[in-house]
Amino acid sequence: MRSLWLTTSLLLGSTVGFAQDNLVNSLKNNQSENSATSFKFTPVINTEATSVKNQKSSGTCWSYSTNSFLESEMIRMGKKPVDLADLFTARNAYVEKGINYVRMHGALTLGDGGACHDVINMFAKYGALPQEVYSGNDYGAPGSSDRMNSLTKAILENAVKAPDGKLDPNWKTKYIATIDSCMGAVPEKFTYEGKEYTPKTFAKEVVGINPEDYVELSSFNTSPYYKKAVLMVPDNWSYDQVYNVQMDDITKIIDNALKGGYSVAWATDVSEKGFSWKNGVAYVPEKNFDSMTDEEKKAMFNGPKAEKEITVDLRQAAFDDYQTTDDHGMQITGLAKDQNGKEYYIVKNSWGATNDYNGYLYVTKNFVKYKTTAFLLHKKGIPSDIRKKLDI
Repeated sequence: MRSLWLTTSLLLGSTVGFAQDNLVNSLKNNQSENSATSFKFTPVINTEATSVKNQKSSGTCWSYSTNSFLESEMIRMGKKPVDLADLFTARNAYVEKGINYVRMHGALTLGDGGACHDVINMFAKYGALPQEVYSGNDYGAPGSSDRMNSLTKAILENAVKAPDGKLDPNWKTKYIATIDSCMGAVPEKFTYEGKEYTPKTFAKEVVGINPEDYVELSSFNTSPYYKKAVLMVPDNWSYDQVYNVQMDDITKIIDNALKGGYSVAWATDVSEKGFSWKNGVAYVPEKNFDSMTDEEKKAMFNGPKAEKEITVDLRQAAFDDYQTTDDHGMQITGLAKDQNGKEYYIVKNSWGATNDYNGYLYVTKNFVKYKTTAFLLHKKGIPSDIRKKLDI
C-alpha cells in the first residue's frame, strides 16, 4: 500500500518482481521460543471455515483470503462449501488489470497484487470454478509468477508504446493467451458432482451468493466519514471505492459481524515487529522495538504484553509515512480471549498450516485498528446504526 486515500484496498503483494517469499522471510525473526506455552487462548466465537490453504510464492493472498471468506459464506447460508479455485479469480483479475493498464497508458501498477473487492467483482463478471476444475498450473511455485509477469508486462509495454498511438489490434488476444499458457485455459463447461455447469451457472446455482450484498470499508481522517471514497494505494487497479468509517467502527463492525455468524475478509499490514507468523500472534507493543532491550525483544511473543494506545492520528500518520502498507490479506473467523481476559480476533491465513496454531493467528483489536487497510463483509454484518449512517 505505500500510499494514501484514493482507492480501495487489499492490494497485496503488488509490484512486479515482488515475491510473497520476501514477505514471509522478512518475518522469520519475529518469534519467541516459548510463545505457545505462554498464551492460553479460549475461543469465544468461532464461525465455520474451510481448510487452510497455501498460496506458496505468489502474491495472491487477496484471492485466497476472500475466496475463503466466500466458502464460509456458503456454510453460513446452509450450503455445502466448495473449495473455490483461487487462481481462477486471480487469472480473471490479471486480464482486467492488463486492460486497465493499457487504458491508463501504462500508469498503473502491475504484478500479483489485488484487493478483497477484486474477488467479488470477478465473481460477478466471470463466475466461479471449483479447485478441482482449475488448478492454475501450479501458479505460485517458485518463479512462476515472476515468469508470467515478465512475459505479460512485455506485451503490455509494447501496446502502450505503439508508434503514432496505433495499438496492435491483437495485443489483448496475445496478452490473454500468455496468461492462459502460464495459468491454464478456462473451460467453457465442466462437470461437477454429475451436473454440467459454466463458470457463471456454477457461481449462481452452487455458490449462490449475491455480489451486491458485500461491502468494503476502511478508515481515514482525510475524507468525510460515512461516505464513499477511494483509497490511494498502488495496487488498486480498478479504482473501487470503500465506505469510510471512524477508527473505532472497525472493531465494532467486526464484533457485530462475528456475533451474527459472519466472518470478515481482512486486508492489513503484517510487516511489523509485533506480527509473528511462527508464533501466531500479532499485537502493537507498548514500547517501540528500537527502544527494547535484547531480552525484551526475545520475549516479545512469550505471553500477553501491554500495548500502545491507538489514536486516529497515529493510525493516519502510519499511512502517510508509509509505515502501514497493503501487504497481506487474511480472513477473520472468530474471537478469543487470553488468560487475562483480553480479546483477540482469530485469523485464518493462507501460508499453509505451518505455524504454532496450524495456519491461524490471534490478533489483538489494537493491531486491527492500527493496521487494517480495508475489510469486506456481508452488509447485514454491519450494526444497524452504522448501516443507517452509510445508507446501505
